[in-house]
Amino acid sequence: MPSGLNVVVLAAGQGKRMRSRLPKVLQALGGKPLIEHVIATARSLKPARICVVYGHGGEDVPQALGADGLTFVKQQPQLGTGHALAQALPHLESSGLTLVLYGAVPLIGEETLAAMIAGGGDRLTLLTAELDDPAGYGRIVRNRRGSVTSIVEEKDASATERGIREINSGIMALPGARIAGWLAKLTNRNAQREYYLTDVVPLALADKVAVATVKARAAWEVLGVNSKQQLGELERIYQ
Repeated sequence: MPSGLNVVVLAAGQGKRMRSRLPKVLQALGGKPLIEHVIATARSLKPARICVVYGHGGEDVPQALGADGLTFVKQQPQLGTGHALAQALPHLESSGLTLVLYGAVPLIGEETLAAMIAGGGDRLTLLTAELDDPAGYGRIVRNRRGSVTSIVEEKDASATERGIREINSGIMALPGARIAGWLAKLTNRNAQREYYLTDVVPLALADKVAVATVKARAAWEVLGVNSKQQLGELERIYQ
């Protein structure tokens, strides 16, 4: 594994559709919180540091996880995934590679993440998947040569773009030396009025940084939990 690997786990979401006072990432899968599955997989990569960005639920997330080798950063207010990574920036090693994971995407595999970071720290690597029903996910837009040109969020997508089945999982590996510059250029001119981390793709291309993709070995690796129904589906897969 690359030395100086940073792992940032984004865990600030409320998860309104869970209909629970418990933060989304603390909902249980296989008897333990969703985020614990993610952190266990992150630890298997032997990173230099793991930073958890939390928000909804106040101190519930840090209290549930304990401080065992983890750095906690609060995102308040919550202005999107790009803004979330910016909160973690002061705690990251700028010369290494930064892997961004999600606290409510619990079944991501070590092998898949190892493939993402194997390319080293001089490129931006996106984790994608082919879904029969891509509704709700950002789509990977490629040119005729098959190169990634952008990621379009569903709320901002055209009818043609919504027909794309290759989705962005949100999980990505970024060159540490580039993150601060890219985040500083993000804007919130979109349907959600948020700073999307996915908008670093055109910034990377403008900087002549290669944008690579790794496909998840199985679609369930990238499935997130936003409702009790989705949690039940993942529980069946997990069992």
